[in-house]
Amino acid sequence: MSPPPIVGATKPHHIPDALAALDLRLTDDEVRELEEPYTVRGISGH
Repeated sequence: MSPPPIVGATKPHHIPDALAALDLRLTDDEVRELEEPYTVRGISGH
């Protein structure tokens, strides 16, 4: 599994949707579809 993105709420009204996403469950097929185009990149600028 690829590492998850860092997610943050930048405005208070974003918090309810961010919390609701905790209950979201993806099927194995959905995860594969989302991960397929993902390319791991090294950290730059440090």
